[in-house]
Amino acid sequence: MRSAGGAVLRLLRLGGGGSGASAGRKPGTLWPPWGPRRRLFSSGPPWRLLFFGSDHFAVETLKALAAESGLLCSSSRAGGAVSSLEVATLSADVPVAELARREGLPLHRWPLGDVGGRFDVGVVISFGCLLHQSLIEKFPYGILNVHPSLLPRWRGPAPIFHTVLNGDAVTAVTIMQIRPHRFDVGPILNQSVHAVPEGSTADELADVLAAEAAPLLVDTLRNLPQKMADKREQSPTGATYAPKINASMSWIVWEEQTCRQIECLYRAIGSRIPLRSTWMGRTIRLVGFAGTCHISFAGRSRRPPPSLCRRASCLCSSGLSIVFCFFSDASVERSPGSVSFRKESNTLAVRCKVTRVSFRHDAGGHLKGTACACVRSCVFVCLQDGWVSFKAVIVKKRLTAADFYNGYLHRTARSHGAAAAFVSPRRAPTGETPRCHAHKCTTGVS
Repeated sequence: MRSAGGAVLRLLRLGGGGSGASAGRKPGTLWPPWGPRRRLFSSGPPWRLLFFGSDHFAVETLKALAAESGLLCSSSRAGGAVSSLEVATLSADVPVAELARREGLPLHRWPLGDVGGRFDVGVVISFGCLLHQSLIEKFPYGILNVHPSLLPRWRGPAPIFHTVLNGDAVTAVTIMQIRPHRFDVGPILNQSVHAVPEGSTADELADVLAAEAAPLLVDTLRNLPQKMADKREQSPTGATYAPKINASMSWIVWEEQTCRQIECLYRAIGSRIPLRSTWMGRTIRLVGFAGTCHISFAGRSRRPPPSLCRRASCLCSSGLSIVFCFFSDASVERSPGSVSFRKESNTLAVRCKVTRVSFRHDAGGHLKGTACACVRSCVFVCLQDGWVSFKAVIVKKRLTAADFYNGYLHRTARSHGAAAAFVSPRRAPTGETPRCHAHKCTTGVS
């Protein structure tokens, strides 16, 4: 079969190539012109497939497709959903290109030459380039896109990062047909929904979804005619866009971002871009996120009344992390950006935005709750602890929390007599003006 297919390709090349079913040739013209009409594409699997990809996320799927075709050097399987497999990349040094060379797969550099009549279907994963309509029409069954999100949520180039950044509880792997001119708007052929593992980083979630994407695509290819017949258009509501991540996203605005939002930000981009703030007019990078924590400071306080403790038990049953703070004076509470060294864990704790509920007794002796700012003689229930901790910082070089305390925090407190604090970038001195947002978490308390 493979030698016969090669003969067909040689005939097509000698005849100047063709563009498959969508070429728009004149009615009644024989194809190839020197012989009888013959079928130029398959009506069912196995398919002649061209794979467009670049990064590590695409590698697992390429391995699965190669195994389906029996072309993978480590595979003993012959036959399956793929009869021939070739690869196209934007660069010669990306992971997909390295795998293609290692396994002996035909490799093409972008832009492509004429591919008309050579392939039945295309597959694109993390390719990084919009494919034009003229190219899409060269494939009788179109080009399929493997997209790691619950479309129409998170269309665009960075869906996994934005899934983690926004604290989504569920995501998906979606197989869709691409359409020209716009990313990720085509009809859905297959979709598998998955829970986002608690506390996972973007890299960890990418590994999970990459492993799920490969068998989902193989299943789609094995049943492609039926999947295409059953395809559904994306919902017109609920669409969100996932732009590429960039360095401006790494600035923390302590007054606007909660613990949960800072944690989501770190898990989304921390492995690539360290989170940033300013200290005494200079930029610092915060590394080694160590979670949320609770800091207690000396000050006038009182124990909660029994009636409030009963209220706490009711609130705790909802699964929220609740910390009671009883202040008789607003100065006891530290402002966002305040920094404290925690000797027992060798971490730096930084104050961030806190959501509070203030309780007071009404005329009948019942507790009533209202959200409010810190005022004199109020009792507060903090829905999040309000502090995040880091193991190290980078100023000129990487410093442990203890080193930063001894070299900077302690010295500043002695010389200035004021509490140490990181400054949000919008109030920073001259220099870079970053674009900062308080990212909404869909599963956290804002």
